[in-house]
Order: sequence, then structure tokens, then C-alpha cells
Amino acid sequence: MSWVVFDYGEVLCTRTEALPRLAARLGVTQAEFEPAYWAHRDAYDRGCSDETYWKAVADSAGARLDADAVHDLTRIDIEGWSCLHEASARLLDELTANGVRLALLSNAPSSFARFAERQPWAQHFRVRVFSADVHCAKPDPEIFDLLTSRLGARADDCVFFDDRAVNVEGARAAGLRAHVWQGADHARRVLAG
Repeated sequence: MSWVVFDYGEVLCTRTEALPRLAARLGVTQAEFEPAYWAHRDAYDRGCSDETYWKAVADSAGARLDADAVHDLTRIDIEGWSCLHEASARLLDELTANGVRLALLSNAPSSFARFAERQPWAQHFRVRVFSADVHCAKPDPEIFDLLTSRLGARADDCVFFDDRAVNVEGARAAGLRAHVWQGADHARRVLAG
């Protein structure tokens, strides 16, 4: 096994709990906000700007952006995705201590990517690929090709964990040994097998 590759959202970190705060910042209900938040997320993960994303969300939710809204919404959103699972953090520590080569493959906007790169946990990863930086996203075949190229590895030399079945299927189609994330203990059993 050459590389172990992790997704970030809901694999290494907990699901965001920031949606109520984001909705309140826009002055709309969570029921109005949440569909808009997710409807435009793919474009954000593929590289559209913070301003473009939050304007699209606000328009869809029937809200207006004030002068400070983009900065505030981006900050709150990053905070919402910044809480690591303790069990995942321990797994990263163990794998690093055992000399396992780790990579990160995350569908994430550029603003989150710049935040993530400064976090202590990011140092576990020899290679980090954020979708917005490369303007393609999982489950597109191109992002898996780009990943293996950066790793200098064959696809079947990579074990990949993601919480979304569609991304796991895309990774398998690209030749990676991919698994739906079921927690750190399950990952240990997969890697030991």
C-alpha cells in the first residue's frame, strides 16, 4: 500500500453546525437557507469566489447581502467545518507515527483550503488536493487522475476513504481501493486487512 487518502468533510471533521448561524446572518429561516446553501455548493467547491457563492445563496433564499455579509458568512462557514473528530485525529497521529504516507482529497472552496493548510492536522498530509484549486471535484474522473499524478502512484496503490457513496464509486471507477467512511475503527480494520 503506497498511500492512504482521506476526504475531509464528515470524515476528518464533524458535520457543520453553522447553518442556523449562517441563516440568521442572512436574516432568513434555516428552512429558507439550507436548500440554497447546498444547491450552490458544488460550484463553490469547484472554484467560484466567496462573493459569487454567497450572492447565489442569498438570491435563492430571498435575502440581501450587506457590505460585511460575504466576510462574515465565509468566516462562520469555515468555523462550522473546522471541528475535527477526535477519533479521526488519533488515527492520523497513529498512521503518521507508523510512517504511512497520507494524502487529502477534499471538495472544498478556496477560502476553506487556505484555512485548512494552516491547521496543525494538515501537516499529516504529504499531498493536499482541494477541488476549488484545481477546478474539478469528486466524483469527476479528472480529480482522481490529478491526485494519482501528484502522488506519483498507481491508482490501485491508493486506499481512499470518503463519506459519500458517489465519491467512493467514482474513486473505484478510477482504480482506487475506495471505501465508504464508517469511522476510525473501521478504517483501521480496512488498513490492517
